[in-house]
Amino acid sequence: MENKPLWTITRVLEWTKQYFANKGIENPRLDAEILLCAVLKCERITLYVHFDQPLDDTELAEYRGYVTRRANQEPLAYILGTKAFMKHSFKVTPAVLVPRPETELLVESVAKAAVGAGAENLLDIGTGSGAIIVSLLDILPQSKGTAVDISAAALVVAGENAENIGVSERLTLVESDLFSKLDCNKKFDIIVSNPPYIPAAAIAGLAADVQKEPLGALDGGADGLDFYRRIVSGCEIWLQPDGLLAFEVGIDQAQSVCQLCRQAGLIVTAVRKDYAEIERMVFATREGTYYADHLLEFTS
Repeated sequence: MENKPLWTITRVLEWTKQYFANKGIENPRLDAEILLCAVLKCERITLYVHFDQPLDDTELAEYRGYVTRRANQEPLAYILGTKAFMKHSFKVTPAVLVPRPETELLVESVAKAAVGAGAENLLDIGTGSGAIIVSLLDILPQSKGTAVDISAAALVVAGENAENIGVSERLTLVESDLFSKLDCNKKFDIIVSNPPYIPAAAIAGLAADVQKEPLGALDGGADGLDFYRRIVSGCEIWLQPDGLLAFEVGIDQAQSVCQLCRQAGLIVTAVRKDYAEIERMVFATREGTYYADHLLEFTS
């Protein structure tokens, strides 16, 4: 009887790397390693230390399933069910946008601003997985948050993440189209949002795995600015007079969003760049506020 081939860690990774490359996966070797670590429940360094370790049939079957899904351009985070963000692992499902590293910079800036100003009531619009508001509440133990999303399925995920990270008692989840279901008698010290900002015509040109994410979390209308207009217009009602508005924005949108804020009376604005030196975050407030006097402290 002919012996079955021995699928060691090295052989599996080399085969998968080539397979992914042929399928157009952007980081074929890295993705192969991440998926294998998930199967073997190990760190990546283990793969190199135990490169000649064979996989058993159960491990191979699970790995093949992951490889097939990734080859079909399913995002890694959906396959694994989690995504690292700030210092925690957040649950993600196809109901939510996958948190990105650059959004951590938004959280860092807002947290610094909130600490300095003593901000207590935070609103996250389009919360998705809850990565932003849950991380902020984790950093700011004296603050309370409200997380809004139009998707009930997304709010379930956000609620689980809040529970897992221990901030659920300070977080209110609201199924709402932006401000529509909020109490107009309540104002917030900080409103933060990473809204849909991809121009509708550009969605078809996004990477294949990005197109697997919820369309509602991507499509920002004809010019990508629809949600910024709507959120900025609501700040007169829901943002404290001395409050802060903080956005993540798309490429080449920062100055347009700053202009929208200034037109609405939030005339003190600042922009922060991401790791790639792209203008990625916009902060806006009124004159004479704590935030206006300390913009550079939390945006640089």
